Amino acid sequence: MREQYRTPQLSVADLAPEPIEQFARWFKETATNPAIHEPNAMVVSTATPDGRPSARTVLLKHFDEAGFVFYTNYGSRKGGELAANPNVALLFPWHPLARQVIVTGRAARTGRDETEAYFRTRPHGSQLGAWASHQSSVIESREELLARYAELAARYPEHEQVPVPVPPEWGGFRVVPETVEFWQGHENRLHDRLRYVRAGEGWRVERLSP
Repeated sequence: MREQYRTPQLSVADLAPEPIEQFARWFKETATNPAIHEPNAMVVSTATPDGRPSARTVLLKHFDEAGFVFYTNYGSRKGGELAANPNVALLFPWHPLARQVIVTGRAARTGRDETEAYFRTRPHGSQLGAWASHQSSVIESREELLARYAELAARYPEHEQVPVPVPPEWGGFRVVPETVEFWQGHENRLHDRLRYVRAGEGWRVERLSP
């Protein structure tokens, strides 16, 4: 179970001046590659204040110069860990391109207006699901979850004028990057690893040994 990656080399001269611009370049290539399912899927790693880690896959919903945004239940495990310890890592595993992007930084909640605007773009079923699931809590059975969903579907029928309200414990996190690493796989495990590191108001780029 080993593969030789044969891809073009990645040099500092190839990079954009800012990491978000470079991420946008790679993301555009990734999003148009039919071999990659859900290119916005990323692994979010968090930790408790005493260093116990946890990780899960979520979907990136927005990115710009301010950071990377995803949404969750604030009462979930990741929500609780980020409230107590905002240090976070993101990993985009784009295996068919032999690429990874690794982001480290700090997470902060998005504003309520931003959260509500995004919630309105979600499918009706996903809006109901945000209410039905008390994420990461223990439940007796799947039937319990489905019963809560059915109750909500009856209260807020699809295509009715009454919108589904945004759950008060549901919202976004914006990860403000401190480092962004672009990893390009090569033969003999001689990979390119170029990392942007925040330096004051700008960024410096360093090459890491593979």
